[in-house]
Amino acid sequence: MNRGFYTIMAAQFFSSLADNALLVVAIALLIDLHAPAFLTPLLKFVFVLFYVILAPFVGAFADSMPKGRVMFISNTIKILGCGLLFFAMHQYSALAAYAVVGLGAAAYSPAKYGILTELLPPEKLVIANGWIEGLTVASIVLGTMLGGILITPSVSQTLLAFDFPLMNTAVAVSIFIVAAIYLVAAIFNLFIPNTGIDHRIPKKDPVYLVHEFSHCVKLLWTDKLGQISLAVTTLFWGAGATLQFIVIKWAEVALDYPLNKAAQLQGVVALGIAMGAVMAARMVSLKQSLSVIPLGFATGLVVMLMILVHDLWIAIFLLILIGGMAGFFVVPMNALLQHRGYILMGAGHSIAVQNFNENLSILAMLSFYALLIFFEVHIYVVVVLFGLFMSVIMALIRKWHFYNQSKEDSLHLIGTRKIHRH
Repeated sequence: MNRGFYTIMAAQFFSSLADNALLVVAIALLIDLHAPAFLTPLLKFVFVLFYVILAPFVGAFADSMPKGRVMFISNTIKILGCGLLFFAMHQYSALAAYAVVGLGAAAYSPAKYGILTELLPPEKLVIANGWIEGLTVASIVLGTMLGGILITPSVSQTLLAFDFPLMNTAVAVSIFIVAAIYLVAAIFNLFIPNTGIDHRIPKKDPVYLVHEFSHCVKLLWTDKLGQISLAVTTLFWGAGATLQFIVIKWAEVALDYPLNKAAQLQGVVALGIAMGAVMAARMVSLKQSLSVIPLGFATGLVVMLMILVHDLWIAIFLLILIGGMAGFFVVPMNALLQHRGYILMGAGHSIAVQNFNENLSILAMLSFYALLIFFEVHIYVVVVLFGLFMSVIMALIRKWHFYNQSKEDSLHLIGTRKIHRH
């Protein structure tokens, strides 16, 4: 790996660190504003909303200039969102401010992943994804822990003792610290190398971009390898976003944990994902990527064991196991999807298509979870439904993959027979 790759890793680490700390702080802000419980998962909903709405345009935006500059602009938007969140006085203005941070993240993502395919050869993509995902998840662990620490009463009282102007609450100080971390990420963005790729886009017409994007979506979903990897990653990110909130609610019921401690258990899942991601990077090549699909089915079954756990150390072991299994199967799928997307349509466009599908899944699954919370469905029932859903969908994806393989084998056999006849 070259020097530019490590600069990207540093920028990604700090940006993701701030993203995950801010989610915990934003949840604390909603609690301070006496928001109803079903609004909590809607924080993630509004965060990913721009991923879906702007999907036809962010890929073109990411491909229109050097990726480092795109990432710098995106982190600047996130800092602006922090400023709006700092002055939010109502639960819905807090949601709107958090949506602005999501706008920055939507523009950031295609550049973050797209630059890997510009900077590295295909054979290094699984390794690169393993490191990027591992580091990203490390930042999730530390970010959720940081968010939890910042809102811990003893820490918040210490921070408030400095008597900074306009910072008269623990949440206000926490938002300022998160904004400073985004600033560090933005500084790293300035040192990301220009890969020398031509960044001129053919057309800037929005109608053309929407048409082109819909064509790219169709192209990836009709590709035999692309459709399977896209289906897996779409499920993974929707499930992962929902699991963040399930863990918080589950920890409250099963372990009697407040938000600051429950947030640290989110980090435990992320630690497992990091371990699984690094193992996948070492053990699974791009050609072997589809062999990990059964692990996704097993992950859903293991998730359901959460309802039996009431001991902290058993909970930690189980959450690390869930994360490890998820990380091991998603990294090869992600690498395969990036590779197929890069071949079919280019880096920025393929990541935008991936983001569109994955975040549509997040919106759907979080909406359903918020609905369950609104109707006060017990968290144990939610956990079982969640685990069953994961296992059933992964089983269907596996069946889909086998169908594709059998179809290809049949076509190959027909072709062979024709050759023999000649």
